[in-house]
Amino acid sequence: MTSTKKEAIGKSKVFSKAIIFGDLIFLSGIGPHDPETGKPVEGGIKEQTKRVLESMKAALEEAGSSLEDVLKCTVFLTDMNLYYEMNEVYSSYFKVPPARTCVQVSKLPRPGENVLIEIDAIACKSKSE
Repeated sequence: MTSTKKEAIGKSKVFSKAIIFGDLIFLSGIGPHDPETGKPVEGGIKEQTKRVLESMKAALEEAGSSLEDVLKCTVFLTDMNLYYEMNEVYSSYFKVPPARTCVQVSKLPRPGENVLIEIDAIACKSKSE
């Protein structure tokens, strides 16, 4: 294996917002939290999906990438009945849809919050970098 340097973006005590490894960017799961308050956004799955993707866009830009460079996403929903509404918003963010897995989970982190969605992603560095 080559000696590619690993760089963390947005480190906390337990995880990093993203890890850059060579030309790849691995984004941790992003929930629908307002960046100013840290609380989940008001509304249902459409509002939460929009917030997640806006946060993903910001994290990717911070890491030197963009939504256009997303290769793979994993979408975690607390109710698969929300899939079509989530997909309506999700698909509006990508010109070329990345590979994707979507699964239903019984819970998402941060108990006591009405979080319906979380998305993680793998992207590559933008070509203009």
